[in-house]
Amino acid sequence: MGDAGDDEGATMGEDELGARLKTYEGRRAAVSGRGRDPVNTPMIRHWCEAMGDTNPAYAGPDAIAPPTMLQAWTMGGLSGHEGRTGDYDELLTLLDEAGCTSVVATDCEQEYVRPLRPGDEITFDTVIETVSEQKTTKLGTGYFVTTRTDVRAGRALVGTHRFRILKYAPARRIKPEQPARRPRPVVNRDNAGFWEGVERHRLLIQRCTDCETLRFPWLPGCNKCGGPDWDTVEASGEGTVYSYVVMHHPPFPAFSPPYAVALIELAEGVRMISDVVGVPYDKVRIGMPVRLEFQVYDEELVLPVFRAREEEDV
Repeated sequence: MGDAGDDEGATMGEDELGARLKTYEGRRAAVSGRGRDPVNTPMIRHWCEAMGDTNPAYAGPDAIAPPTMLQAWTMGGLSGHEGRTGDYDELLTLLDEAGCTSVVATDCEQEYVRPLRPGDEITFDTVIETVSEQKTTKLGTGYFVTTRTDVRAGRALVGTHRFRILKYAPARRIKPEQPARRPRPVVNRDNAGFWEGVERHRLLIQRCTDCETLRFPWLPGCNKCGGPDWDTVEASGEGTVYSYVVMHHPPFPAFSPPYAVALIELAEGVRMISDVVGVPYDKVRIGMPVRLEFQVYDEELVLPVFRAREEEDV
């Protein structure tokens, strides 16, 4: 993360606070838990359907669970688990008292030791693994807190889930007269061709040259047959709203909530996340027909968005 410029909110000396925070490393962050259900075929099937993952390893009599379901087996549902420990609450209170009253999740990492199979009974425990030194970011100045959850089947470790948050004192807000730039997309070697197409006002979909399966977002290999080779087809631009959410909070520079963020199902069958424009956020509906267009935000940024196709009917 980059420097924020102004350093606000620290009410305790950095060295003193940092030393106190470090004493919480290794302490339990949550009460040890047990999975609400054993690893089971219906949940695996629902997950694969939601993710569009057709890997044959996740079906049939010898099925395994997708590794990325690791956290799903530990989740407590609406009723939840017993919750955080007193040590973790104390750590967060220390940060609050130091002016680090805001929090944002930054990333998570997972390590997979062995595949989970239907019938495995899951237990897990969570510790405070690390508290960083004081960091200055674009959001503000604060500390990264990483918790580690070890997931077991019986006594055997099957995977580890690390979750990192930033507890920070918010930096000074951008003044109204300073226009905020819309965030830039992350372009890498796997998706560079997609963004090159967008610059030319073309929406390109990857196609596996082995099994001809279309895929989006762009990936280095086919998630159906595993083939590494691919070409592209250009989307027709027709689609429908498959699902959507309305964002109310938090406010973010360059965006004006509330606004709708939609999952668009293209006529070709793949889905992508984008904006629905030309219609109020509270008029967006599942099944609404939309048509692709390209919106220019500044001299560097062009993004694909979708306009309601039958505005008079919505």
